Amino acid sequence: MLPASVDVLVVGLGPGGASAARVAAEAGLSVLAVERNRARGEPVQCAEFIPNPMGAYAKPDGVLHQRIDSMQSFLPSGAVEQSDFPGLMVDRGEFDRAIIRAAEAAGAQVAMSSPLTDVDADRRVARVKHAGEAVEVGFRFLVAGDGPHSPVAAALGLDPLPVVQTRQYTVPLLRPYTATDVWLSDDFPGGYAWLFPKGEWANLGLGADKRLERDMKTPLETLHAQLVEQGLLGTEIVHRTGGAIPVGGLREQLVHGPVLFVGDAAGLTHPITGAGIAAAVVSGEAAAQAIVDDLGGDDEALEDYDDEMRSQYGPALERACRRRAFLNQHWRTPRANDDATQRRGWIAFSEYFDDGDRAA
Repeated sequence: MLPASVDVLVVGLGPGGASAARVAAEAGLSVLAVERNRARGEPVQCAEFIPNPMGAYAKPDGVLHQRIDSMQSFLPSGAVEQSDFPGLMVDRGEFDRAIIRAAEAAGAQVAMSSPLTDVDADRRVARVKHAGEAVEVGFRFLVAGDGPHSPVAAALGLDPLPVVQTRQYTVPLLRPYTATDVWLSDDFPGGYAWLFPKGEWANLGLGADKRLERDMKTPLETLHAQLVEQGLLGTEIVHRTGGAIPVGGLREQLVHGPVLFVGDAAGLTHPITGAGIAAAVVSGEAAAQAIVDDLGGDDEALEDYDDEMRSQYGPALERACRRRAFLNQHWRTPRANDDATQRRGWIAFSEYFDDGDRAA
């Protein structure tokens, strides 16, 4: 049975929503977290990399796979740039499940297979399909951690976020590897291809703008075959996944009345790299703390949450959006396969951080 009303309703149990549920429950608020998917932490739709400052979240059993020390960026000419890129490869499913367990241990109620169907923010009521029935749940606050195609945003009449699509294979890794590899090419317009090692396996994938390239299977299988021929990867594909990544930067507002957006639903994912796990956790925790503070009498807590996220992530996201705009001028033209173009649009190169030309 779902409660008739709660202090905090969390929609989506990815790292953002689960983190918000944990912090709110630890503060003594009544929390219900609903998730449309059946299995906790599934499906995994990312490369499973987190930066070193997130190391505390990789401590639960089964989460950490291996450490990464560097990045190799492959340019169209064949030139390779190696750079420091420390971080951790995790089991994303276990990562999410560990946060969910912590939320439950703090008192949050979790309901899987319970998709949101509507939100009335004025009445502070949400409709959820649970156990085959339509259920209304009242809330004082709602945290939307429901991804790039946020049903909460749609229910509020907000514009959808621009996205690129990804496709990824998990394949055998035939030798120890501590670098992540990135391929920059017009073969992957609007995105790039990647290899992230995780012990005996590797995540091999790519992202692309489907307005420019609808066939992502062929270039991914071509790259896979090349790496098999080089002796780095095995032929077996043990898992296939894919999904959407928001690439438009932050929403104009992260707070709409009693509704706070976090993670991908807030547009906090990096528009160039697609990285979003760390920002999801940070924003989920911050949104929940803002709710706690608001209920404690801080009238500026919600506005401060929006300001804090813009201060912390805004400059990097804005630069990434400018770089996307620059690259979008050149995809499917000869300049897209110039090294200079790709260097301007990728974080491993100093040109990416040169803001002398604000129009670029």
